[in-house]
Amino acid sequence: MGINYSTVGEMKEGSYIVIDGEPCRVVEVTKAKTGKHGSAKANIIAVSIFTGAKKTLMAPVDSTVEVPIIEKRMGQVISNVGDKVQIMDLETYETFEIDMPTEEDVASKIKKDAEVEYWEVMGRKKIVRVK
Repeated sequence: MGINYSTVGEMKEGSYIVIDGEPCRVVEVTKAKTGKHGSAKANIIAVSIFTGAKKTLMAPVDSTVEVPIIEKRMGQVISNVGDKVQIMDLETYETFEIDMPTEEDVASKIKKDAEVEYWEVMGRKKIVRVK
């Protein structure tokens, strides 16, 4: 878990970036070459992995940005209590609680003993899909 570093120019749609301390998935990248003596700029529009909030970043293409390391793991649902889901990791057998996903198609499939894929990003966890 943690962060890698990359340049703004290497970012493309579908990649992940940290904007304002929030891990985000890049939705749109536009690059503009300025005048004779200016450096090229990139405008990155991204959506937060956890909140779904739209974030933007305008920076020179050669500047460094943080890229989150996403750890994809499998777990089994032990219990489903209101807006929390208790999950046991299938590799380490560690149990923990995660907030119920906001996506309705994922949330509707979560039930006891279901296998789920969850992501651990920058110390936070999110259920991505149900197997």
